[in-house]
This record gives sequence, C-alpha cells and structure tokens, in this order.
Amino acid sequence: MRFNVLLDVRRIACHLHRSFQTMRFVQFEEGGRRRVGVEKEDGGDVVDLSAFDKNIPTDMRSFLEGGQPMIQAAKSAVESGNSSLILKRDSVKLLAPVTNPDKVLCVGMNYVDHCAEQNQPVPTEPVLFSKFPSTIIASGDDLQYPEETQELDWEVEMVIVIGKGGKKISENEAMSHVFGYTVAHDVSARDWQMRRNGGQYLVGKSMDCFCPLGPAIVMKEDLSDPHNLGLRCRVNGVTKQDSNTKNLVFKTESIIAFVSRLFTLKAGDIILTGTPPGVGCFRKPPEYLKRGDVVEVEVDQIGKVVNKVV
Repeated sequence: MRFNVLLDVRRIACHLHRSFQTMRFVQFEEGGRRRVGVEKEDGGDVVDLSAFDKNIPTDMRSFLEGGQPMIQAAKSAVESGNSSLILKRDSVKLLAPVTNPDKVLCVGMNYVDHCAEQNQPVPTEPVLFSKFPSTIIASGDDLQYPEETQELDWEVEMVIVIGKGGKKISENEAMSHVFGYTVAHDVSARDWQMRRNGGQYLVGKSMDCFCPLGPAIVMKEDLSDPHNLGLRCRVNGVTKQDSNTKNLVFKTESIIAFVSRLFTLKAGDIILTGTPPGVGCFRKPPEYLKRGDVVEVEVDQIGKVVNKVV
C-alpha cells in the first residue's frame, strides 16, 4: 500500500513538472533585433533570455552549442518570475526556431501507413535525403509557389533538434544528444521529385520556402512521449493527414544511430522524421496546392505551423 502511494506521489510530481515547467524555446525579433526566448505557453508571451543574461546568445544554434549552462540559465530566467523579462506576444515577430542549422536531414518512407498508401514495402533502414537551410521559413511567412513546378504538395512532420553533436552515436546514447522537437512542413515539388532531374529528391525538396518550421522547440523532457503524438495537416481547414508518431518505422534512437554513422551531427541540426499518409500526390485523383491555400501542420504538445501559399 505504501509503495503504491509513493508511486502516485511521483506521478503527480512528474505531472506538475510538465504542467508548470514546459520549456518552449523560440527565436524572435523585437525592435529590429533577433533574440532567443521561451514562450510562457503555446502562442503566449515570451521571456527574453538576453534581457536576463547578456551572455546568452541571440541565435538558437549558438544557444544550443552552449550546452547545459545555457539551458540552466534559461530555466533560471523563467523561474525568476521577473515581469521585466516578459514581452507581449503581439510586440514580437516569431522566427523559425532554428534558422541556420549545419544540416537539414530528412527521413523518407518512415510511417507504416504511408508505405501502405504507396503500396511500397516498409524500409529496412532509414531512407535519407536533405534540404538546404535556405528552405527554412517561419510560421506566418508566405510560402512562395515556385513557377518551376505544377505539383506542390504538403507533408506534416515531427522534427528532432540536435542539442549535442557526435559521430557514431549508439541507440542507448541517442536521446542524450536530443535537445527537443519541433514541427515542419516538408513542402515538395512532386514533378521534380518523381519524374525530373534523374529521380533525385534534391530539387523537389529544396526550393526556397520548402521547410516552414516552428513554432517552438519543446524540450524532450516536456513531451509525454515523442513516439505517441498525434500529427495532422489541414489545407483551407480540411484535414488531409491525421496519424500518430507511434506509426513511425524508425524512431528517434535508431534514426540518430544510423545518421551519425554517416555524418557528424552538430548542435542545431534538424532531422525531419517523415510524413504519414494523406499527401496529395497519392490521392485519387491527385491533389496539389494552389496559390491562396492556407496550410496548417500540427503535432500535439508541440504546436502548429501555418503558411499561406502565394
């Protein structure tokens, strides 16, 4: 009986920690200056970390490179309760949470139900491709429709944000290299991806604006389970994708172990983990984005990225 009571107390304590200490890291501009901050809540006011400690970097990649001392300084800023650090949300412009990663890596064919949608076998190792950092835009930015494509498609994805670099990282050590998770829209030009340029993914995945990212990075400790989160995509309010990260073929640990065998990971690198079924190109008949469409991609407990196609 006493043991059960202790377990209940620990569960409650864990719940309270998540309720009051969720750390949602953002990059923002205010008064023409970029800084790093922490949202009080999803869509809420922002704690200006630079105002708390001038040694805290003003860009997210440098902040992550600073490691545990920067994280502790951020927590101290939030817990200080100092109202002078808090900026009203309507006074800041949120940027993508990481704007200059060394690498933007992506995993294809990584949802069991997405493989079924294509009548393709489930991969036996992660299928990798990349985007350029120049594809990154923020939630709320316009998604420019390139005149070079006629088949612009949507893909909602959960994103791993690397907090500590490394090479040949084991699965057992992988989570210690993860800072947190965010949300991406893996915009895709299907004509270029599937039929042009020799069937390589690079052009079809890496045109300007092809990686809306955000709105915040939620620390891994503040998610109930990154591999059991609902995620969905809506176009003009109509749900096109609706699945759960429990359907991932390769989860965070195996992705990081595989990727780090091939590439040295660095703090600030982002890894898009794949998309579930419901993309436009496999609908019957196929559907594609058009100018004027509003696309929302969302992952539970992390947030939503919204962009208008122009």
